[in-house]
Amino acid sequence: MYLSTFAVVSDHGIPLTLPETSVLMGENKVELIVIGGSAGSFPVLLHLIKALPENFSVPVLIVVHRQRNVLSEFTKIVAEANKNKRILEPDDKALIEKPCIYIAPQNYHTLIEKDRSFSLDYSEAIKFSRPSIDVTFESAARVYKNNLLSILLSGANNDGTDGIKTVIKNGGSAIVQDPSTAEFPAMPRSALAAVPDVAVLNFFRISNYINSLNSL
Repeated sequence: MYLSTFAVVSDHGIPLTLPETSVLMGENKVELIVIGGSAGSFPVLLHLIKALPENFSVPVLIVVHRQRNVLSEFTKIVAEANKNKRILEPDDKALIEKPCIYIAPQNYHTLIEKDRSFSLDYSEAIKFSRPSIDVTFESAARVYKNNLLSILLSGANNDGTDGIKTVIKNGGSAIVQDPSTAEFPAMPRSALAAVPDVAVLNFFRISNYINSLNSL
């Protein structure tokens, strides 16, 4: 099931599909937000996290591609810039809690189990990526079904496309960053080619939409 939408025009003069914040997937409530990004997504992710209210009631899981052989400081940077929020990398078998913003650990695929716990997997990279956005989106879709919101941001490959398809197939909803606003548009364009009716927003509107969920 898609987000209830209406047509608007983007800041760049192209048609967009903007979700109505007053109507969310019928009567279904979002119980988990999964966000995937790669090249060009870091500044967008920092904006989205910073804009979240301190008491945000929906757990968030972020999967971002990072270089496998170089120690990443992404989680530390995000946590230090948002000391009023609970931000951490999940441990294997840890249950998902709220309020919390989780960041998938570097070099591990991050899956969601039926009991809504994390499973960290060190198997081969998928589409040259570990963590894989597809792996997380697909596992979350099978557990949360129509209570899942997935968001795909800037990136240089097609990771996330199969995941978005699985989210929609299981009744969840998806937002893709407007490719015209993405530093690397290949990832959102790939998802749009596979699921043309998915909601398309620039990152300011993505942020506003996420924040609107706190009052639902």
